[in-house]
Amino acid sequence: MNRRGAENAEGRMVANWLRLFKEKRVMWAWVTGLVLLFVAQVGQPAAGEAAKHYTELQFPPVPEIKLPDYTRYQLDNGLTVFLMEDRELPLVSGTALFRTGDRFEPASKVGLADIMGEVMRTGGTAKHSADQLNRQLEQRAASVETSVSGTSGSASFSALSEDLPEVFGLFAEVIQEPAFAPDKISLAKKQRAGAIARRNDDPGEIASREFQKLLYGSASPYARTIEYATVSNVNREDLLQFYRQYFHPNNMILGIVGDFDTQKMRALIQEKFGSWPKGNPDIPPLPPVSQEKRGGVFFVNQPQLTQSSVLLGHLGGQLNSPDYPALSVLNDVLNGFGGRLFNEVRSRQGLAYSVYGVWSPRYDYPGTFTAGGQTRSEATVPFIKAILAEIERIRTEPITPEELALAKESSLNSFIFNFAAPDQTLSRLMRYEYYGYPPDFIFQYRKGIEATTIADVQRVAQTHLKPENIVTLVVGNSAEIQPPLTSLGSGIQVTSIDITIPEPKSS
Repeated sequence: MNRRGAENAEGRMVANWLRLFKEKRVMWAWVTGLVLLFVAQVGQPAAGEAAKHYTELQFPPVPEIKLPDYTRYQLDNGLTVFLMEDRELPLVSGTALFRTGDRFEPASKVGLADIMGEVMRTGGTAKHSADQLNRQLEQRAASVETSVSGTSGSASFSALSEDLPEVFGLFAEVIQEPAFAPDKISLAKKQRAGAIARRNDDPGEIASREFQKLLYGSASPYARTIEYATVSNVNREDLLQFYRQYFHPNNMILGIVGDFDTQKMRALIQEKFGSWPKGNPDIPPLPPVSQEKRGGVFFVNQPQLTQSSVLLGHLGGQLNSPDYPALSVLNDVLNGFGGRLFNEVRSRQGLAYSVYGVWSPRYDYPGTFTAGGQTRSEATVPFIKAILAEIERIRTEPITPEELALAKESSLNSFIFNFAAPDQTLSRLMRYEYYGYPPDFIFQYRKGIEATTIADVQRVAQTHLKPENIVTLVVGNSAEIQPPLTSLGSGIQVTSIDITIPEPKSS
C-alpha cells in the first residue's frame, strides 16, 4: 500500500472510531453531567452545613424533546424521503424501509424472507459481483446492509461524507438490481440449517420460542419456526418473486442523516432513484391474532440443567393504545433496581437471578405481557408464585405516591435517550410514518406519562393484566424441581412440550 493509501486507510479507521463515539457521545455527556452534579452536591459541604443524603439532592428537570430540522418529500415515483442534516462529524448514513415482512411468507417456506433479505446484499448486483461490492465498500470503510424482519424490510448504508456519491450509488444498486447469486443462496440455506441444528442449545432461547407458540399459536407468522423442510423448499425463483412483490419505490421510505447539503442530497437521490419505475406492490392483509392457550402450565424437560427458565404471560396490545403511557409507568413500578419484582422476588425472598414483568406492545399487532426470569431448580414453584402475587398486588392495591414519582421519572429519563442523536430521532419519525402513527406521537406519549396518576396505574393493571389468561412455561430439570409444578394449585396439570427437531429429508 502506498503512503497515500495508508493515510486514507488510517483516516477511515479514525472516522469509524468517531462514528462509535458519535453514537455514545450524548448519553455519556448526560451521564457525566449527572455524575459531576452529584459530586458537586455531595462533595465538601460549606462550613456549618451538613452533607445531604442522596434522597435530598435536587436535579434539573428532564429537557424537552426538540426535533431537529428535517425535510420530508416524495419523488414522482412515490418514494418517500426524510433528510436530516447533522454536520458534527463527516459521516452520512441512511435507511430504507419497505412494507413487507416474514409474516407474509408462505407457511411451507418459512425462512424465505430472511434468506432473501440477506442474499439481496451478499449476492451482489447486476453490475458488481459480491466480491467487487465488498471490496469497494471495504476500501472506503463503508457499509451497505439489507434484511427482512417480521414486519418490515430494510436496507442501510453508512459512509464518510467524501465517499457519499460512490457508496450511495452502490446502495441504490443493491436495492434496484440485486443479482441473488445462486451460490450465496445455497450458503444462506446451509447457515439456516446449521442454526436449526443448534436451536435447542440455549434454554433461554427454547423458552422464548415455545412461549411465543403458546401465545400466538405454532402456525401464526408471529411464532412459527423455521425447519429443515421449509428451508429446503426455498429456491431462487421464490426470492425473486418475493423481491418483485414488495421492493418498489412507492413501497419505500428513505431516511438519510449526516454531513450533507440538502439540495445536493436531493439531486443525488433523484439521480439514483428517480428513474426507478413505480410498481404495484401487493401487500396482503395483516395475519389475524388471537391467544392460542389461555392459562395452563407447560414444561420442557432438560435434565442437564441446574436452574429453570420461567416465562408467564398473555397477549397484550399495541403502542397506539391510549393506555400505553400508564402501562409504561406500570412497567417501571414492577421492574429495575427498586422495582417491586426486584425488591420482593430477588432481594427479599432471594428466589431469582433475574426477574422482570413487562407490558410489551407492538406497532400494528398485539404484543405481549411477559413476566419471568431464571431461578434455581428447587425455587421454581416459589418463584412463580411470587411473581403471580406481585401481579395480583398491583391489580388490587394502589401504588404509593413515591412509587408513582419514581416510575414516571424513570420512564421520562429513559425515553429521552431515544432522541439523544439525530439518527435516533429520524429513525423514530420513519417508523411512525411506516406504521401510520401521527408525527406528534413522541409528544403524545410524553404528555401521557406526565399526566398518569395512581388511579390510572391501577385501572390499566386491572384492565390489561388478566391472571386467568396467564400461560406459564418452564424450561428445566424435572427431577430437581421440588416441589413439583403440580403444586402450583389444585387440579393443576402440567403439559410437556416436545422440542425434538424434525430430521431433514434425505435427498
